[in-house]
Amino acid sequence: MPDFTAISDAFAIALSWESIFVIFGGVLMGYIVGVIPGLNRSVAIAIAIPLTFYMSPYAAISFLIGLSKGTAAGSAVSAILLNTPGEASSAATCLDGYPMARDGRPRTALKIGLLASVIGDLLATLLLIGVAIPFAAVALKFGPYELAAILVFALIFIAGMAGGSFLKGMAAGGLGIVLGTVGLDPETGAMRLTFGFYELMEGVPILPLVIGTLALSEMFVQLDEYRRNRNQTAINLGDSEKDDLSWKEFKTTVPTILRGTAIGAFVGALPGLGPSVGSFMSYGAAKRAAKDPSTYGKGDPRGIAAAESADNAVIPASYIPLFGLGIPGSVSAALLVGAFMIHGITVGPLMLREQPEMLFSIFSGMLVASVLMLAIGWYGLRVFAQITNIPQHLVIPIVIFLCLAGIQVQGYGTFGLLVVFGFAILGYFLKKFDYSFVTFLVAFIVTPMLELNMRQSIILSGGDAAILLERPIAVVFIVATVLLLLHFVWSAMRQRKKRA
Repeated sequence: MPDFTAISDAFAIALSWESIFVIFGGVLMGYIVGVIPGLNRSVAIAIAIPLTFYMSPYAAISFLIGLSKGTAAGSAVSAILLNTPGEASSAATCLDGYPMARDGRPRTALKIGLLASVIGDLLATLLLIGVAIPFAAVALKFGPYELAAILVFALIFIAGMAGGSFLKGMAAGGLGIVLGTVGLDPETGAMRLTFGFYELMEGVPILPLVIGTLALSEMFVQLDEYRRNRNQTAINLGDSEKDDLSWKEFKTTVPTILRGTAIGAFVGALPGLGPSVGSFMSYGAAKRAAKDPSTYGKGDPRGIAAAESADNAVIPASYIPLFGLGIPGSVSAALLVGAFMIHGITVGPLMLREQPEMLFSIFSGMLVASVLMLAIGWYGLRVFAQITNIPQHLVIPIVIFLCLAGIQVQGYGTFGLLVVFGFAILGYFLKKFDYSFVTFLVAFIVTPMLELNMRQSIILSGGDAAILLERPIAVVFIVATVLLLLHFVWSAMRQRKKRA
C-alpha cells in the first residue's frame, strides 16, 4: 500500500496550477456538452480522446474524468429549461425541474440541481477512494482462475442488466468478443479475422471504433430527431427576487440528496446498470418517502435533488470495479480504459502495485473536479442557460467534423475513416434496435484480458478441471455465473410468454 508520502505527492500534483487548468478545461467542456441537447457524456469523451494524445497520462485521464463529471451536471440545465435532457439519465430531472422553471423559478431549480449534483459526486468520489484501494489490494492476490471467472460473471451480469433484453445483450456482447479477438493470436502468432488487412494485425483500433459507434452514430440518430424539436426554445432566466435558493428551502432537500447519493453509489458499483437506473430509482424512493407524494411532478425541489444526486453519484461509483478489478461497468468507464490503453497504462489492481502515484493522483484530481463543478456551475449559470439556444443544425455538422478530424490527425488515414463509418452504421442500428452499447464495449475491451487468463488457466491446470476445487473463489463465481445465466434465460422466456 502507498505510504503517506505518496498520498501527499499525489495531492500536490492535483493542486498544481497545470493540473487545475486541465481539470477546469475538462469540467467546463463537459458542462457545455451536457447543456446542448443531443450531445452526451459518451459522445464528448469519444471526441475528446484524440485531444489527449499529447498530454501526460495523468493530465489526459484527469481531463476526461472532469469532462465526464461536468457533462452529468450540465445535462440538468437543458432538462430544467428545455424539458429535454442532455443525458438520458437527466430525464427524471425534467419531471420536477421543468414545472418549477415554468412556475417562474428557473434559477432556484438550477441551483438545487447543481448543489445536489456536486454533493452526490463528491460523496461518491470519497466512497470510490475508500473502497477501490482495499478492493484492488485483494484483487492483486487473484490468479488467472479467479480473474477469468470474475470476467465471465461480469459479462453475463452486464448483458442481463444493461439493456431491456438479455438475448440482445448477449448478442451485443458476443459481437464485442468477436471483434476483440481480431489480430494476431497471442500464443501462436497466427492472424485471426484480419481478412488480409495488415492494419488489423494489432486488432481493431479502439479510437475509430469508439468514435464511430458512440459519437458519429449518435449524430445520425440526432438527424432523425432534429425535425421534431427544431422549434423548441428555452425558458429565460429572470431577475425576480423570489427566484433564488434560500438555505431554508435547500435544507429540506438534504435528506433526499443523501438518500439519492446512496442509491446512485450502489447502482454505480454494479456494472451495467448506469445512471438512468440510479436517477429513476432515487426519484421513486423520494416520492414514496414523501408525506405528500402528489407534489412530485409539479415542481417539487426534492424531485430535482433526488434525480441529480443519484445521477452524479453513479459516475464515480462506476469506477470502483474499474480501478479494483479492471472491469469497466459503464460506457464512460469503458472509454477511460481506451484512454488508458492509448497512454500505455493497464488500468486495474496492478496500478496499485506498479503505479500508485498515478492512481492517487487521479483520485486527488477527481476531488478537485468536484470542487470546480460547483464553481463553474454556480458562476456560469446564465451563460450555460444561453447555450441551450444553440440550434442543432449547427451542432451536428461541427461534431461530425470533429469526429473525422480526430481520426485523421492521429494518422489512421483512409482505413481509419472506413472503420469509423462502418462502426457508425453499426452503432446506429444497435441504438435503433435497442442493443446494449455497454455490453458491446465492455466485451470488446475485456476480451484480450479474458482470453489471456483463460489460456493461462488451461496451461497451468493441464486441462484438469479438478484443480478448481483448490480455488474456492473461482468456483463461487462460476456457480454464480451459471445461476445468473439461468435466471436471465428464465426471465427472458417469461417475458416472451407474456407478449405472446
